[in-house]
Amino acid sequence: MLSDMKKTLIVSVILGMTTMAFAQTGTTTTTTTTTQTQPAAPATQATGQLSAEQYFARAQEQAVQAEVAYPVAFVDRTLWKAAVTDASMAAMAEPDNREYRSYSAQLYTKTQWWINAYNAWRELGELTEAERDLAALSAAKLGYLALQRGDRDTARTYVTQGMQWRNTQSLQDLMRRL
Repeated sequence: MLSDMKKTLIVSVILGMTTMAFAQTGTTTTTTTTTQTQPAAPATQATGQLSAEQYFARAQEQAVQAEVAYPVAFVDRTLWKAAVTDASMAAMAEPDNREYRSYSAQLYTKTQWWINAYNAWRELGELTEAERDLAALSAAKLGYLALQRGDRDTARTYVTQGMQWRNTQSLQDLMRRL
C-alpha cells in the first residue's frame, strides 16, 4: 500500500511539473507584491533560541507527526530526530523540570536509542509505574546486546538494574543466561 502511495505521489509531482512547463510557454503575467513591516520578534526568536516550554511543545508536536508519518519509531527518522532533539533541549534548558526529563527519556525509549534511554531513566531517580516499565525495557535491550557481544559483566549490570525497576520475564530470562 505504501508503494502505491509513493507511486501516486511521484506521478502527481511529474504531472504537476509538466503542467508548469506548459504554462511557462504561454503569456507571462507580472505580479507586484506589497510587503508590510512586522514588529521585531522577541530576542529569543531572533537568536534562534527557544524557551524550554517552547522546545517541549515543539517536541510533542513533532512526536505526534512522527507517529503518523512512520510505521516504526527510529531516531534516524527526521521527525523523530527533531522531537528527540527538542525534548533534550527542553530538559537541558530546565534540568530541574522532571516532566521534560521524563519525556526525553520516553522518546529515547520509543525511538530505540537504548543507551540514552537507560541513562536518562537512571538520572531521573524515583520512577513512576509506567516509567519503570520503559526503563526496564531499555535495560533488557542493553543487557541482551551486551550478552550477544559476549560482555557478560556489562549484561549483568544492565539486567540487575532493570530488575530493580521492574522484574520482567525478559529480564529473568536474560539473568538465567548469565
